[in-house]
Order: sequence, then structure tokens, then C-alpha cells
Amino acid sequence: MTTTVNHNTLFIDAAALRSILSYKTLNNHFKTTLPTASSAVESPIRHSHQTSPSSSLLLMPSFSVSSSLPYIGVKLVTYHPSNSSVNLPVIHANYTLFSSVTGQTLASIDGSEMTLYRTACVSGLASWYLSREESKVLVMVGAGAMAPHLIRAHLSARPSLKKVIIWNRTVEKAVALVEMMEGGFEGVSFESTGCLDEVVRVGDVVSCATNSEVALVMGKELKRGAHLDLVGSFKHSMKECDDEAMRRGRVFVDNEAALVESGELLGAFERGVICKDDIVGNLVELIRGDKVGRKDSSEITIFKSVGSALVDLLCAQLVYESCKNSPASSI
Repeated sequence: MTTTVNHNTLFIDAAALRSILSYKTLNNHFKTTLPTASSAVESPIRHSHQTSPSSSLLLMPSFSVSSSLPYIGVKLVTYHPSNSSVNLPVIHANYTLFSSVTGQTLASIDGSEMTLYRTACVSGLASWYLSREESKVLVMVGAGAMAPHLIRAHLSARPSLKKVIIWNRTVEKAVALVEMMEGGFEGVSFESTGCLDEVVRVGDVVSCATNSEVALVMGKELKRGAHLDLVGSFKHSMKECDDEAMRRGRVFVDNEAALVESGELLGAFERGVICKDDIVGNLVELIRGDKVGRKDSSEITIFKSVGSALVDLLCAQLVYESCKNSPASSI
């Protein structure tokens, strides 16, 4: 674990970040700060550059105009989907936090680990508003780096979940994730499956984190009262569910960027399955109570996230301030 100081700059690696963050703490931080920060933070449109036919470089800047949140931040992200074939993470990232008062660099944070935490916690927080309180079965679609974080975040947000079923195109990866996760949660069982449609039918919460360009979750298979959490797609060619899922569900997004980046939404808009006015609301509106989340136990809810520089900045704030106030940061 490395938390070092160089000319007042903190360098926070993945191990140090894991010692600082918990899903419950980060969820609570988002819940209390997002409503006010959403109007105080400027987040220019995310830059996305194709660096090869299959890989991308993303730049996500944000800055606060509030004296209570005196930060500027930028995340640099590389996306290389072919890495999964050589047992490397698909996404690598670094986050740099600056003072908005002096402009000096305050921290350099492992952006890959930070992204895993903040993405999972956004999904967990949305599930708290949108999934049924008595949800029992979580279906995890995908077994990559994001999957264990999503499982933990959903279990933290919805303690009623007692079974986790993991599906992955490569069955061996699903089996390996089950072995890694089982025994870590009292009263929760883990299993893998090779038949996605079959387990979607029993999923109270279905969480997807893949780079799929073909629909995986079929809307006709979703049970009444299910909550569908879509994390993977961030460009038009990607999608994790079909149009029928979008037609059946009340759809919420993490932020407005999802309306122009999500392959599931863009495709459904283009084909007239739903329109932008059918999107019920975003995460901030759910937290504020401006929009009603789940209305009853039978409706299907959908949450589509594409990530935002705002939640990155708030996550970096929590990490930096926790680290700065820790005795270990004085080394």
C-alpha cells in the first residue's frame, strides 16, 4: 500500500484507496453531496478519442465553483477490450485532483480502482431507490473487474439479497468469480450458470457489466418486479439488453449523458420503442425526491449509467480528504 507525499501532492495507489473506501461510506457520501454538488460542479463533455479500431482514450474533466468544494479534477481513461483475452483489465485510469484556489496538484489517485468503486456505488445507490426491498436473487451478467464491486455494492445497498448467480460468456471466469466471492458474506450463496435466460427469469436484481455489442438480457425474460442495472455500454455500438426490456421498464439514468451515449437508449430512440420523454429521471432527482422511484412491487425498473466526472470528483474528494486527515499521510 502506497500513500506518499511529494511537495504536498498525495500519491494514492489501489491498496491505499481500498483501505479508505467502503461501499456504505461512498454511497452515503454520494447521497449527501450529489444534490448540492450537481449545481456547483461544471463537467465539460467527456472527450473520447479512438486510438485504434477497438481501443479508446477518454478524458473526463470537472471543476467546482463552490468554496465548500474547492477542487478541479480530471480522469484519463484507456479502454482496450482485447485485454480480457490476455487476462488484463479492459480499463486503466488515473485521476489527478487540483486545488481550484491555487491550481496546485493535490493528489494523483489510481483511477482504475476509483472508477470501480464509484461506478458500483452509483448502481448500488440507484438500486436502493428502484429495486424491491424484499429482493432475494442478484444475477450478475459479466465476470470482469467490475463484477465483484457491483456484487458487493448491491449486497450493501440491499441486504435482503441472499443468492448471487453469475453468468459470463467464458464459463470458467464465472466459476472463478464464484470461488473468489463465496464465504465472504454471511447468509449469501454464490453459484455460476451457463444459461443466462434461465437465471434472468428468477433475478430480482439483474446487473450487467460487459462490453457486449449484442443484447444479452431479453426483456421478455425479466420477471415482474425486477430491477435491471446496466453499466457496460458507453457508446452507440454497445448494448446489454434488447428493446423489449426498454419497452417494459420505467427507465432512469445516472445523468443526462446517458441519453446520447448509451447504445441501449440510442437504439430504442431511433427505432421508436421509447422516446427521451419516457426517461423518468436521473439519480440526483431520485435522491432529492423530485422523482418517484419504484411505485409498486410488480413494475420493472431500469437504471442505465455511463459514468460522470461529477461522481469522480466527489469520490476523489472523499479519498483525498480522508487520506489527508490520516496520520499515515504524513510519511
